[in-house]
Amino acid sequence: MSNENAVSQTDVIVVTVPFAALIDTLRTVKPKFRPGQVLVNVSVPLETAISGRATRTVGVWAGSAAELAASVVPNTVSVVTAFNNVSAELLKNPSKTVDCDVLVCSDDENAKKIVLDLVKGIAGAHGFDAGPLENSRTIEQITALLVSLNIRYKVKSAGLRITGISPVS
Repeated sequence: MSNENAVSQTDVIVVTVPFAALIDTLRTVKPKFRPGQVLVNVSVPLETAISGRATRTVGVWAGSAAELAASVVPNTVSVVTAFNNVSAELLKNPSKTVDCDVLVCSDDENAKKIVLDLVKGIAGAHGFDAGPLENSRTIEQITALLVSLNIRYKVKSAGLRITGISPVS
């Protein structure tokens, strides 16, 4: 199915493209968005977008990749940051337990709830309401650190666990 058809036929869209492709991808599918849809941005502005290192990020004029996405899609679409700090290696195999927490940000409380409910369907993962979309700036920076830890420790699944508070139930 094409990206355009996928966007037109679902209520929750998850965009996982590299940062360098984020704007073009969203502009291509923009005419297919419908009011009330939720766009989950997983893209992170890693320096690889400009032939740099995956352990560093580039500055984004909008503040974060998620905020940039929000500036491109129709304002009737709610943008959520989630899964940025969860290894793709863990997420690609649904039979594996994801030993990691998921930070979820959005300016739309209902959209956050929808995504937090999706997190509950992933074995081992716990979702945390991480506040407004502007907090994506911090979450995206953590991704570069996790990539660095993966390289340093020769693993592919470094992630986060939040302690001292209970996940959203």
